[in-house]
Amino acid sequence: MAQHTQTPDTGDSTDRGAAPLKPFIDPRGPRFGAAITTVVLVVVLATGWGWLLAAQAIVFALSAFSDLRLAPYGWLYRRFVRPRLGPPTELENPAPPIFAQFVGLGFALVGSFCYLVGWDVAAMIATGLALAAAFLNAAFDYCLGCEVYLLLHRAAPRRRPA
Repeated sequence: MAQHTQTPDTGDSTDRGAAPLKPFIDPRGPRFGAAITTVVLVVVLATGWGWLLAAQAIVFALSAFSDLRLAPYGWLYRRFVRPRLGPPTELENPAPPIFAQFVGLGFALVGSFCYLVGWDVAAMIATGLALAAAFLNAAFDYCLGCEVYLLLHRAAPRRRPA
C-alpha cells in the first residue's frame, strides 16, 4: 500500500497527500511485520496472555517512536527476508506506517491494561480490533492505520504561503 511512492531506479515520486518524513521504505517490510503481529495477537486471544500483548505494545512503541528505525519486525525483515527478494518496485513514505504503529500501540496498551485489571472481555475487544487491522495489512495489503492517516492528513487545514 503506497501512499507516497518513489520508484527506486528513477527517483520519480508521486505525492498522494502524505508529506515525506524520513527516507522511503520498502512497503513489504510493514506487511511482513503485520503478519507477525497477526500471529502474536491470535495467540493472545487464544491464551489470554496479557503479558504477550504488553510485549507487542513494546514492539509497537519501538517502531513508532523510532520512526521505524528500531522496529523489531522490520529488523527481521531486513536481515532475513529482504535479501531473498528482488528489489521493491516502489518505495513508500514511512509516515502512514508510523502512524499505524501508534494506533496499534494504543490498542495494545488498552488491551494490556484491561488484562491487568481483569476486564477480559474489554481486553479481547481491544486485541481483536488490533488483530483485524494487522490481518487486513498482512493478508490484503490494506493498512487501515495508513488509510486513517491519509484521511486525517487530507482533512487538516492547509496553510497558505505568507
